Formats: sequence, structure tokens, C-alpha cells
Amino acid sequence: MRVEIWSDVACPWCYVGKARFDKALAAFEHRDDVEVVHRSFELDPGRAKDDTDLVLTMLSKKYGMTEAQAAEGERRLGATAAAEGLDYRTEGRDHGSTFDMHRLLHFAREHGRESALLDLLYRANFVEEESVFADDERLVRLAVRAGLDEAAVREVLGDPGRYADAVRAEEREAAELGANGVPFFVIDRAYGISGAQPAEVFGQALARAWGERPGLTTLAGDGDGTDGSCGPDGCEVPQG
Repeated sequence: MRVEIWSDVACPWCYVGKARFDKALAAFEHRDDVEVVHRSFELDPGRAKDDTDLVLTMLSKKYGMTEAQAAEGERRLGATAAAEGLDYRTEGRDHGSTFDMHRLLHFAREHGRESALLDLLYRANFVEEESVFADDERLVRLAVRAGLDEAAVREVLGDPGRYADAVRAEEREAAELGANGVPFFVIDRAYGISGAQPAEVFGQALARAWGERPGLTTLAGDGDGTDGSCGPDGCEVPQG
């Protein structure tokens, strides 16, 4: 069985959703027969590589909220992450283009290191103080930690065309499947799950989807921004 997960490194709900799905998968009796593939989705595809901003400033500018409101939203997201055993830095994080990260994840997939690199990128973005945006040297170090060859990584980052078509193709595919936000999980191209659902929901979906079923049926979430997901209009904020 194959599970495809559309996500973005800049998406806090993708960070939380991966942790919840991983818990469900670990408890699934057929887990050794499940292939997990991570797919590309950029929340801010038009952003230039060198265009970075603080998360709170970005949220305030883009969505017309005050920085105090943005900060409160980050604190709630931090509490949600903590409930899943995840660290989450609520202040001082920045935001930028994730395109090169997605290109690098495609390269990592070819070498069986995709999940390892994704985990490192999530931690670099949501936990560590050093920025992961617009810094090729930072990406090189993370990729090497994930087990990739340094020279090969530098070649990928040095050629903006490498894997660019693959990234865009997966983003188009997400739209064709009806993904309005991320994370978006597709099981055997038969079932779709939108948002960072509880681990129990993922577990139920895995059990139900075991075996082949035609078509794509949404089991949970509808991608409308109220199901623990991030979309073009922003990220849902947990309510206190």
C-alpha cells in the first residue's frame, strides 16, 4: 500500500500532521507493507529565493492581522505541537521560499533519504535558531546529515532546473486531486485525508484502505482551512 503526503516545510500543520501520521503508522499491523512518499506543495510558490521575512511580520502583512494576533496564533500552534511531543519555537522564526528544499527532497528520494531529510528540514525550520531559508550552505549541511553526498547536493542546488519540473508536476497533481491545502494524504489513490487529523483518524483510514479501492474518497477534512491545514489564505489557528 502506498501513502502519498503533500506537504511544505513552511507549514506548521504539516509538521504536526507528519508526527500524528507516523504514530498511526507505527501502530498499524501492516506497517511494513506501507510505502510512504512525500510530495511537493509550496504555500508561497511565487516567493523569490532571497525574499525572507520574520513569520510574525509575514503573517501580519499577508493576512491583515496584528503581530500580537499572529504571536498568539503561534503560541497555540506551539501548544498543539507540544501535545504531539514536538518542539516548536514560537518566536524569531523566519519564512521564505521552500522551492530548493523540495528540489533537494526529490534528489533525496532517489537515494532513499527523503524522510530523513524532511525530518531535518522540519526541525531546522520549527525548532532551531539558524535560518533554513535562502542559505545553500545550511541546506548542504542538513542534506549531508541526512546521508547525502555533499558534492552531489551542491550540484543540485547550483542548478535551479534540477527537479524543478518534478516539483511543479506534483503541485499540479495535488490540485487535480482536490488538495486545497496541506498536509494532504492520499492512500493508494483511493482515499484522501485533508489536514493534520488525530492519529486515531489516520489509523482508521489505514485499516479501511488496506486493499485496493477505486476512486478517491475523502475520509476526513475538506481542505477548507478548518481541518488543521495550511492553504493560500493562511493556516488554521488552534482555538483556546
